[in-house]
Amino acid sequence: MSIMVGVGRGAQAGVLVKNAEAIERLGKIDWLVVVKTGTLTEGKPRLTDVSPAEGFDDQTLLGFAASLERSSEHPLAAAIVRGAEERKISLREVADFRSVTAVGVGGRVDGRAVLVGKLKFLGDEGVEITPALNQRASELQTEGKTALFVGIDGKAAGFLAVADPIKESTREAISQLHALGVKLVMATGDNRRTAEAVARQLGLDQFEAEIEPAQKIAKVESLQADGQIVAMAGDGVNDAPALAAADIGIAMGTGTDVAMESAGITLVKGDLRGITKAIHLSRATMGNIRQNLFFAFIYNAVGIPIAAGVLYPFFGLLLSPMIAGLAMSFSSVSVITNALRLRRIKL
Repeated sequence: MSIMVGVGRGAQAGVLVKNAEAIERLGKIDWLVVVKTGTLTEGKPRLTDVSPAEGFDDQTLLGFAASLERSSEHPLAAAIVRGAEERKISLREVADFRSVTAVGVGGRVDGRAVLVGKLKFLGDEGVEITPALNQRASELQTEGKTALFVGIDGKAAGFLAVADPIKESTREAISQLHALGVKLVMATGDNRRTAEAVARQLGLDQFEAEIEPAQKIAKVESLQADGQIVAMAGDGVNDAPALAAADIGIAMGTGTDVAMESAGITLVKGDLRGITKAIHLSRATMGNIRQNLFFAFIYNAVGIPIAAGVLYPFFGLLLSPMIAGLAMSFSSVSVITNALRLRRIKL
């Protein structure tokens, strides 16, 4: 009864509970693992800088990169394509497109081999990034921007910097979670400098940078191995395995369907403050359950011994069946009435 009313109250507050166990355990979490893009940030990145290497210009660099990224579904790819369209740069057809999850993309544009992705991805493909180019990218990464390097025909063509603004509600949500005793770790595929800048701005307890989807699961499992109760919040396809591995998976309602399918709780507005609401709801619901158990058992604890005649030798008292039936009715009424109080709790 408490869980049913609690789930309804959560839905009113934009917290959708798919798994009742999640609402029971959420109030006890020690760590919250969060991804950066779409969870801490708006998930609507924009292109901020186009930095070509020697021998290339802005139009060539952005034109080839955007043409390739048009075939990718990653939010950063969409930002590059929008940036090219805003600059009126025409996009070309792509052949032999390939995508390496959370690392980069490759293909042929106008017959030329093009790569866009992380520094390591281009290095593995035999493209050497010059120290000067890397230094320029590092300066932007310390500002919290993400640098995507571009290689054309085996040469470093430059890099593109993309910024994803932090949600206005994120800092308040993190402050509220810390007040509830929850520690936060950010897991992101971004460069370490970018991740460190974001973690420092938000006051996070830990961060993990340059990690792949499988490593997010490893982070969740390592915390669980220490006896911690771990919740995971994410919104993308890559987050789904970690959401399923966590004790409680929390999906952003603004994210992908597969993430929501893998999670026990969905935040309709994709606002991290919804997690603090869910924790308050969990604690209130579990407190209500304990109260209801008391109401359910107190009638029996008092009534059964009297009905069995424990007071008869001393006072000649036995429990009338009518009074026993009335007591059991009051037991049910007490439980229902107390559970309905959850409809009025403030989250």
